[in-house]
Amino acid sequence: MDKTLAEMAVEVLSTANGRAKTALARQHAATWRAARASGEQLEVGHAAPPDTPARPALPELLHPRDVPRRRPGTPEGREALLHAVAHIELNAVDLHWDIIARFTDTPLPLGFYDDWVQAGDEEAKHFNLMADCLEEIGSHYGALPAHAGMWRAAQDTADDLFGRLAVVPMVLEARGLDVTPGMIDVFRKAKAQSAVDALEIIYAEEVAHVAYGSKWFHFLCGRHDHDPKEQFHTLVQKYFHGALKAPFNVEKRADAGIPPDFYWPLADDHPTTPDRFRSTG
Repeated sequence: MDKTLAEMAVEVLSTANGRAKTALARQHAATWRAARASGEQLEVGHAAPPDTPARPALPELLHPRDVPRRRPGTPEGREALLHAVAHIELNAVDLHWDIIARFTDTPLPLGFYDDWVQAGDEEAKHFNLMADCLEEIGSHYGALPAHAGMWRAAQDTADDLFGRLAVVPMVLEARGLDVTPGMIDVFRKAKAQSAVDALEIIYAEEVAHVAYGSKWFHFLCGRHDHDPKEQFHTLVQKYFHGALKAPFNVEKRADAGIPPDFYWPLADDHPTTPDRFRSTG
């Protein structure tokens, strides 16, 4: 019997090794797309995702303030940057397959699953691109410590699809649109062409992932007669731990369907930002 999409998602989440996890993600995405193209639709089904996805023994996970900082202009700094992006991308694989499995009790169009399967597939590709770049310089994923807080957004929004869409694609992934051009410049100055090429692929494809979040957030707001901007502000203040940091990539955020009046009022230096939401660092 064919596995349901939710069962496939749980398989991805239950696989620890990064290369194995991403290979399975890409295989399951291809299976879903082939079935959709043939008209032999796979069932979405239901399956219980783990509270925390399986992860390799390394990297060592540290509190964000304990992760060593290295200057990006040095070889060690560039290695750390590649490692950090690889870690983000592996978490993104799990985040996108988790949204597929976790909210199957909510009636959603098949297009919802098409989008997140596509995002999960591309995040798997992104992890492998970064892992390849690390190996090219004699390193590997797991060689350095990493941020332990990446799964917190998933845990906080495990029972709230609105919150998941607001915080993961529309805040966390949107932040990637802000900072990736600067990372590309770091590697371009170092004449590290493989890293430049990989990051440019990631930058181009992440716009669509943010757009999926905005699209389905607005869809659900329409279904429940919520004002999208007010709902977004409420959910970000509830679930996002920290401040939204300027400068923002206004153009790419707009391409992804997020206008400035969604995020500027929540920015660290905006006069209307609630005091509890301001950075103290």
